[in-house]
Amino acid sequence: MLAFRDLKWSSSEKKAARKAFESAYARECRAIASKLKEMMRDDSDPRTIWHIHDYLSEQRRDTDLKYDYRYSVLIEVFGQLLNEGWLTEAELNGLGPDKIAKIKHLADFFAGRA
Repeated sequence: MLAFRDLKWSSSEKKAARKAFESAYARECRAIASKLKEMMRDDSDPRTIWHIHDYLSEQRRDTDLKYDYRYSVLIEVFGQLLNEGWLTEAELNGLGPDKIAKIKHLADFFAGRA
């Protein structure tokens, strides 16, 4: 069995992967922005600004770690995103069936189902 790092990506798969990756990233950023707006509504506590700072710092750290577009780790990234709901199975269309199967297996693994 090939390691995920050894998988070959066709140009059409690269294009589909980029689109799926960007969609998931945008979706998660919109969720972060929505939470931020909710936090900003509570301006009665002056410490809210520091809670917002902490929240954004944590989200930035988490997204920077999670959204890694190197092909050598992209299968794992997609597995995590699929598990967390930031990526849908339909968005994987365009990838080879072997890659989709690996991504689904990893999503199940991350969910504790594998």
